[in-house]
Amino acid sequence: MAKSDSFFIRASVTSNGSTFVEAETDLGSFVNLGVSKSTLLRLHNIAVQYTDADAAVDAISGASALKVGWQLTTQSQSALVRATDKSLVSSGSLQAYNAQIAEDGSAAADFATGFITQDMDVAPQDWKNGYLIGVDQLYLGIDQNGVFTSGNITVAIVMECTLETATQTSSTALALSQM
Repeated sequence: MAKSDSFFIRASVTSNGSTFVEAETDLGSFVNLGVSKSTLLRLHNIAVQYTDADAAVDAISGASALKVGWQLTTQSQSALVRATDKSLVSSGSLQAYNAQIAEDGSAAADFATGFITQDMDVAPQDWKNGYLIGVDQLYLGIDQNGVFTSGNITVAIVMECTLETATQTSSTALALSQM
């Protein structure tokens, strides 16, 4: 099984603040499912960045919450999917809450109830051999509830990848994991 040196593919999608949005990443120059010789892409790692319209993470307004869910899939989707969906490659979320107002409605003296989390739901770096891709497009989707003070959120990813020649073993693994 011939493998290439690793290289990086970048993708991003910007939310519209209210509904699911998806952007397509073309893999046609990497993946080739020919009759006599096929080339597959192996995804080894994903780095994720959350930014606002200014390419920075801005504050959320007082007494508000923000939730961003993202996913990378091998098929186009109309909403976020669960890990049981075989098209799901990776997914994650960012959640934040700024509790400048106390539960009784008065101004809070401290911000002890504020929080921010970032979770990778299905992280490829936890897989021993990476994630094998045999499609011409990947789809990066985002859904958001709440906003940063300067607008909608962009999720950008950097994927570390290698190319490899398809074998009977890798073709079987691909068919079992994504069909």
